[in-house]
Amino acid sequence: MSIDVKRIARLAMLEFTQEQAAEFEKEFVQIVKMVENLPALDTHTEAVNEAETMLLREDEVMPSLAREELMKNVPHTAAGCIVVPKTME
Repeated sequence: MSIDVKRIARLAMLEFTQEQAAEFEKEFVQIVKMVENLPALDTHTEAVNEAETMLLREDEVMPSLAREELMKNVPHTAAGCIVVPKTME
């Protein structure tokens, strides 16, 4: 099995050496093999126990980063928006 690590890196806007790429490829292959070996999920059993209700935290209004602070880390912008590569035709 071969995984195109260079393409994945380009899509994720990452850069690494040939040695790092070879190591990542080994790790990706191991991950794919592990996922392929996962047993099939039994969809006939109840996944959620309705008797156990989930406690949620209260919403809190918190300060966020200024738009200028966020946008300084973005490689491509236009009209104050983030420009991303086209992914679908």
